[in-house]
Parts: sequence; structure tokens; C-alpha cells
Amino acid sequence: MRYITSAICLIGLCLAPLCGSAQKKPTASNARPTSIFLDSTEESGLDFQHYNGMTGQYYLPEITGSGAALLDFDNDGDLDLYLVQGATLDPKSKPDSTLFPLRGKGPPRDRLYRNDLTVEKNGSRKIRFTDVTDKSSIVATGYGMGVACGDINNDGWVDLYVCNFGSNQMFLNNRDGTFTDVTKKTGADDPRWSTSAAFFDYDKDGWLDLFVANYVDFSVASNPVCYANTSARDYCGPKAFNPVPDRLFHNRGDGTFEDVSVSSGIVREFGSGLGVVTADLNGDGWTDIYVANDGNPNQLWINQKNGAFKNEALLAGAAVNRDGQAEAGMGVDAGDFNGDGRDDIFLTHLMEETNTLYVNLGDGMFDDRTIEAGLGLQTRRYTGFGTLWFDYDNDGWLDLLSANGAVRTLLDLARRKDPYPLGQPNQLFHNTGKGNFVEVTDEAGRAFQLLEVSRGAAFGDIDNDGDTDVVIANNNGQARLLLNQIGNRNRWIGLRLTGAKTDRDMLGAQVEIVLNEKNILHRRCRTDGSYCSSHDPRVLAGLGSLDRVEAVWVRWPSGKTEEWKNPPIERYLNLKEGASPQVR
Repeated sequence: MRYITSAICLIGLCLAPLCGSAQKKPTASNARPTSIFLDSTEESGLDFQHYNGMTGQYYLPEITGSGAALLDFDNDGDLDLYLVQGATLDPKSKPDSTLFPLRGKGPPRDRLYRNDLTVEKNGSRKIRFTDVTDKSSIVATGYGMGVACGDINNDGWVDLYVCNFGSNQMFLNNRDGTFTDVTKKTGADDPRWSTSAAFFDYDKDGWLDLFVANYVDFSVASNPVCYANTSARDYCGPKAFNPVPDRLFHNRGDGTFEDVSVSSGIVREFGSGLGVVTADLNGDGWTDIYVANDGNPNQLWINQKNGAFKNEALLAGAAVNRDGQAEAGMGVDAGDFNGDGRDDIFLTHLMEETNTLYVNLGDGMFDDRTIEAGLGLQTRRYTGFGTLWFDYDNDGWLDLLSANGAVRTLLDLARRKDPYPLGQPNQLFHNTGKGNFVEVTDEAGRAFQLLEVSRGAAFGDIDNDGDTDVVIANNNGQARLLLNQIGNRNRWIGLRLTGAKTDRDMLGAQVEIVLNEKNILHRRCRTDGSYCSSHDPRVLAGLGSLDRVEAVWVRWPSGKTEEWKNPPIERYLNLKEGASPQVR
């Protein structure tokens, strides 16, 4: 997209507490850190342990959850953390407490952690997560899967939607540190097995709508028996069950949602949905939906601009891989990794498949370039879930992380008497800027060497220092906080995009950051993507060694465009719709 130049408007409000340039992370003798990420879980006070309630009956939901969300629920300028918890599926079966002790926290439930970030005069930062679940009035004790974040009533305070195996929950932010369960009032429940969800404004009416991805028709009472190649009993795959349709809810703007799944066409085709991302994938200015289906062709729901959607994935080349095979779609994201101004799609898959990269050719057409991009053989050994396009080193090119964990018994671990033999290391891939990626897992940090069953991954600048950190949600294990140690050694710019009549984050806004005549970074404001998780809505763009930005152009969800010239860098700016003197 290109925007008409408008007059200068550069009075962006810094997000507290980051007014002024951010300081670099201090290191001993200013030496380069030995790893890209530092596992700061224990230091931060993050004590969340996921519980999947496994009983030895091989119930499929046990290995599917769960996700995490990074959100600023108290509007203090730093990212807080919501983690989705499991439960016991069959109350008649007693879970094996030796596999996972609950550590004195009572019955398993979702947890909300407040980020009590402190910044010292020398620029050093300390994150302290405080469990405020009880104070928040959030009671989420279902068998949790995913979480989505968005301001559903335009009051400037972010709300929560939790996906469960069973009824989902909508929590309205009361603006005082507490939430109210408004699931029944909003009419946005789904009693089936929901996984990922996404807030987005598909009809440009200024209110956030909701898409919910549903998986399969599973019940504890009719759990089938499946076996591995070794003839030992193992978890069933999704093809042992019937898939169920996804749901689309339209925000009426009065605190309620209308189920438009039928009228929009969403229910006409469905698969076993696990991941969802929303973006303008054909460049027509309207937000589309891409769904990662497990074992079924993926869906590319093109917005018809009249409330309806049409699945064009097959014709677009984004339904199956280059061999014509449907893969085990888990995590998914869309982003412009090659700098051509079009959002490309990346999906994580089952081991012995590959993760898949669909390059956007324009006009909603895609090409599988996985092998050419160096993402083939490197990903066949693992089962990937959470993922995101993000620039971990702030060089201006979007990199990739894959949160891995098997879904079928790994024989090597089983022989070692591992009680949960699904653990795999996570992976990190560096974008060379030449259309391909190089795996840098060995440099990523000790946490990337652990064998854990990783599922959700939430991304955001948790310590407000100008680079992207990650929270990994591990199934039946400890959630991990990975702080970026190298990103802000390069320059950066951060943007929070808010509406003309509301202080909410304008999800779906498209951004062009003009570095010079030849280099433009394309980003968007969003919280969706990955797997069962939600992310920092702020746009954080790496600038490499450049010391200035010529302009920032924003195309708002309403269709209006604005320009801010010569914005300051190495800080977060609040760009508000309508604040620029000239609007097109």
C-alpha cells in the first residue's frame, strides 16, 4: 500500500513507563551474551505448572492444551500474563499425582499474573510476576485450551475470551483489576471443543468481532482405543473423530454478539481447527481469516465485504502442501518475511512432515516455498505448535520460533522410563534477508535444549526494553519466561495504535515504516496467530543500525490513512487515529 504524504504530526505519547530512549540490557563488562534468550522463569516469580489430568486412558485433549496471553489488563504500560490450565477429564479416574503434583495451589484453574516491572536509574529492569487470580475474580476451571484478547466494548480496557474443551468463557474487564464472566450475556459461548480464537473487525464497523476455531467431536464416554506402530496403546489422531465447524460471532456494539456462522458461510466447510490468524491476505483492504486444520486442508476465508466469506484456499495454493497433501496444521501466523509488502503464511506441523511456508504472490495467491527457504529437513524431526513471525534481533527481518512437543510416544524417551515421553526441544530460525532461514537453536539459550512438551507461545516486549520476549506454555509442565538478551543492541521503534473515539488497540491496522526510499517495513497491529495464544498488540519493528525513520504510515481498519514524519525511535509512541492533520 502507498499513502499520500500528509503534514507532520509527531507528538506521539510515550507508553508508561517508557518515555525517552530505552536502555540496553546491562551485561558483565558489556560483553555479548552467550545466548539469545535467558530463561528468567524462576527469577520473575512465574510459578505456573500446567496440569493435563492424564489418567492413562489416552484422552486426546490431554496432549492438546494449552496457550498463554500477554496483555496489559491494568493499563499500567507493561504486559501481564494469562495462562490457560487443564483439568481432570474423567472424575471417575484418579490422576497420577506422581506425574504432576499441584504444589499446594488447590484445584487447577487458569491463572492471571500481574507484571510488577521496575526500571532502575541505570536502565536495568526487573520483572516480577504476581499471581492476582483470586483478586481478579476470574474463575476458569474448565478444561482449558486457548485464550484471545481484545477490547469488546471499546472502553480502552482489554477483555478475555477463553477456549475450552466444553463451554468457553468471556471475561469483561471491570477497569479495577477485576473481571466479570459475561459469557451468557454476550452470547459468545460454544459448548464444543474450541482451541484458538481471534478478535478482529471484519466489517469495519469499529467493533471487534470474534472467530473461534473448533477441533473434533470427542467425548470421554466414547474414547476410542488407538495404537502406535509398536502395537502399544497411544493417543489417537484427529482422523479418529469427526471434525466440527468453526464459529464466527458479530459484535453488535451493545455488549452482545450474534452468531453469524451460517450467514457468513463459515459453516459450509470445516476441518479440525487448531490455529487461526487474521490478515488482509489478498490486499483488498479487508481482513481475511486463515485456519490451520489438523489433517484436513487449511482454509483461507476471503472477506467478501458484505458480511460473507468464501474459502479460496485450494485455488489460492494455501490449502495443502506442494505435494498436494493435507498436513497436521497446528500453529499458524502471517507476516511479511521478505519485505515485499504482502503477508506470507507459516504453519507448524507433525514430525515426519515439515513445517510449511506459503509465500504470498499477490492477489491472494500463494506458493509453497518451504524447501527453498531452508525450513524443510530442519523441521521434519519435530512436532511444532506455537509460532510467530517476529524480529528477535531487530535487524528488520522477521524470524521464526517453533514451540515443539510430540503427540505420539517417542520410543527413545519411553525406553528411558520418561513418564510423559513426548518432550522435544524448541527451535529458532534466523531470517537471512535473502529469502531463506538458518537454524540458530544452538545459540538461542539453555531453554531450547530442554525436552519439554511445548504448545502455546505468546510474544511481546515484557520488560519494555525494545525487543521481543517469549512465554512458552508447556503441556503438563512449567511455563517458561524467555527474555531477549540481544534484540535491543540494534535500533527499534515501537508503536501503539489506538482509535479516534476509543483508546483500544486498533487490531487490523496496517503499518508502513519508511526507512528510506528503498526500504519499507510492513507490520500490523494484532494479537492473534501462534497456537491457542495472544500477543502484545504493539508494533515493534527493528531498524538495524539506522538512526532514524523517515515516516510511519498507518492504514486504520476504517480505511483512513495517516502519516507521521520523522518519528523518534527507541521508544514507544502512541499513534491515535485522527491525530494527524491530514487524513485520506
